[in-house]
Amino acid sequence: MRYEIVLAPEAVDDLRRLRASVRSSLRDAIEAHLRHQPAKLSRSRIKRLRGLERPQYRLRVDEIRIFYDVSGSTVEILAIVAKKEADRWLSQFAERS
Repeated sequence: MRYEIVLAPEAVDDLRRLRASVRSSLRDAIEAHLRHQPAKLSRSRIKRLRGLERPQYRLRVDEIRIFYDVSGSTVEILAIVAKKEADRWLSQFAERS
């Protein structure tokens, strides 16, 4: 199954702030990991976030974290943040279950 990937306006802004080389590697990772199996957990790349209603998942790409939700056949990317900013972003924007 092929998933549609939608970026939230905040994620678009996050992506624009990054260097072109980083954007390119993120696009490749998004296509490779989220296009066909966004909920397939792995030890190092994709993690289901516990205790949160939103975001549901985190994709790790080097020092960048991509937070996203899966709904039906759509993957909504909520934020793209540096590893060091991830905890702060989650405490500010995550919805607890």
